[in-house]
Amino acid sequence: MIFGILKPYPSPLISGRGIDLDFPMLAGCLALLGLGLVMITSASSEVAAVQSGNPLYHMFRHLVYVFLGLVACGATMMVPIATWQRMGFTMLLGAFGLLVLVLVPGIGREVNGSMRWIGFSFFNVQPSEIAKVFVVIYLAGYLVRRQTEVRETWMGFFKPFIVLLPMAALLLMEPDFGATVVMMGAAAAMLFLGGVGLFRFSLMVVLAVVAVFVLVQAQPYRMARLITFTDPWSDQFGSGYQLTQALIAFGRGEWLGVGLGNSVQKQFYLPEAHTDFVFSVLAEELGVVGSLLTIALFVFVTVRALYIGLWAEKAKQFFAAYVAFGLAFLWIGQFLINIGVNVGLLPTKGLTLPFLSYGGSSLVICCACVGLLLRIEWESRTHLGSEEHEFSESDFAEETSHGR
Repeated sequence: MIFGILKPYPSPLISGRGIDLDFPMLAGCLALLGLGLVMITSASSEVAAVQSGNPLYHMFRHLVYVFLGLVACGATMMVPIATWQRMGFTMLLGAFGLLVLVLVPGIGREVNGSMRWIGFSFFNVQPSEIAKVFVVIYLAGYLVRRQTEVRETWMGFFKPFIVLLPMAALLLMEPDFGATVVMMGAAAAMLFLGGVGLFRFSLMVVLAVVAVFVLVQAQPYRMARLITFTDPWSDQFGSGYQLTQALIAFGRGEWLGVGLGNSVQKQFYLPEAHTDFVFSVLAEELGVVGSLLTIALFVFVTVRALYIGLWAEKAKQFFAAYVAFGLAFLWIGQFLINIGVNVGLLPTKGLTLPFLSYGGSSLVICCACVGLLLRIEWESRTHLGSEEHEFSESDFAEETSHGR
């Protein structure tokens, strides 16, 4: 019945050609989802057995998140990109509303000293994950509406920061420094691709570096993390404990790993083994080879997302192109920061690894982003992704090769 109602509105899931998806992108993301399920099952078994009496407790919950994520992916594929463009400002207001709500006592839920979640009876929602995507969609619309102004004037360059800086301030109040860096980094990349001159972009980079330095100095715990990161072994049973345990996991993994399920560090040595540090457990069990193959899969997915943006730009669907670029940079930022933290190249931050880490909000939003990217690819390839176009079954009568 649902598909009968949606049939007049073609999508990658419903067309004359049947299911018409970018299968390389879909296969890469599904591979990451499957790997994440396996690693979370392994990394959380000991903790789950002690806390709930069921070693598969987190696996079953993660399966629910995967199902919800696939539903979100399918739902976003059904929505025309023009609709997202029209809703940009509304989504921005929604992002601000969620980030304010999470700071309200009684609504926001505090975990490990941070107010990052809005708690419901059976699950928690992390507004920062939603806000990052909404900012990308709003900024993509701004770059299309004000393209000439952004490229030629200082005011067009500074206007987005009237929105971005208050949102960054709300994220820092949680506090969520990692999400702030990822969001601002993706926004800066989108502005650069939108045509901001090199001088203005360089100035923005310098100001960002100064802002990060000031923010690190402003909070003692951030400075302590920075000092610990440079030499975690100086306080390996104190502030450097988490990082040293992660490095031990990498050392134990060697080339081929100790075998799936045989990690020692997940047995209460490594805190947050199935969330922020799941990559360390993966490295211990699958070794250097497994780690490099996982990174290669991440690289493939992010590069494919960038190519989807490039194809949309060539089809002159500029809003879709900027959205694809922004989503790709969100993933790239999270990949680099999470893996950098795991291997000791960056200070410890509570940032999930997309598709792999345990966490409902992150996983569902990642899957929704995949659906959005698949929709963008389909619209740019068929050249039918315009709200003004009058769709009919004849539009899909002939098979069109991807050619990509």
